[in-house]
Amino acid sequence: MIRLAIVGLGKIARDQHLPAIEKTEGIELVAIASRNATLEGVAHFTSLDELLASDVAVDAVALCTPPQVRREQAALALSHGKHVLLEKPPGATVSELAPLVAAAQASGKTLFATWHSRFAPAVEPARAFLAEHAPRAVMVEWKEDVRVWHPGQDWIFEPGGLGVFDPGINALSILTRILPNPFFLTKASLGFPANRDAPIEAALDFADSTGVPIRAELDFLQTGPQTWDIHVETGAGRLTLSLGGSRLFLDGKALIEAPEAEYPGIYKHFVDLVARGAGDVDLAPLQHVADAFLLGRRIVVAPFEG
Repeated sequence: MIRLAIVGLGKIARDQHLPAIEKTEGIELVAIASRNATLEGVAHFTSLDELLASDVAVDAVALCTPPQVRREQAALALSHGKHVLLEKPPGATVSELAPLVAAAQASGKTLFATWHSRFAPAVEPARAFLAEHAPRAVMVEWKEDVRVWHPGQDWIFEPGGLGVFDPGINALSILTRILPNPFFLTKASLGFPANRDAPIEAALDFADSTGVPIRAELDFLQTGPQTWDIHVETGAGRLTLSLGGSRLFLDGKALIEAPEAEYPGIYKHFVDLVARGAGDVDLAPLQHVADAFLLGRRIVVAPFEG
């Protein structure tokens, strides 16, 4: 049984991590480290340092804090012999992850950089379909309301918070899993609110190694129904992953319609990784976001007030 501590008990931890842990065999929640939140019946500490200095036995930590502080926390946990699960994105920069991977390997501990959208039920069937039917064009529409999903969370528009790429990286995590060939950014435009340091909208153009065009449109201000769709044109028809990968359609005909199971999938995989003494850190989605900031044309848009 893996004794787990959650670091950062915010909305995502309460909405997704806690229920998933409860459903997963082989892991139990024994502690919380959070400055502002507690959980009845679970040992509480105000920081990871305080937790690690205590006599509460912990085997692993799940870091659900903002990405700007995860590198230091992950390094600290690994130095104390703990397995580490990283919420997405795994860090605020690409370069900070390689030393963590090396530290995990040196200590024999698991480091798992989660991409929860890859565990949506339509993702692996889509990957198998596209391995047999080559994509001809790809269109991504990933549009949601930041006020619903990150109410009052100003960190998401601070440097390192990623802005619209916080949800947008979920689409990129799916694309990098299902497409049969690597793809590369060719052009991007990023809309920055006049009073913020991270984009609130983005348009990205990619091409894969065979020249297949890939377009992604991201928006953090969509009200009403939310849009998390990926459309892939193939010789066998139009494949659509809808609702973040929970549904799969071919030319409008439903192939898969399943309930959300992303976070239980994450924790099941984490338990398996720990049992095997393995790690799982794929940086491809974060690299694409970094490329967007490198190559993107900055556009100033209306100020955003959360």
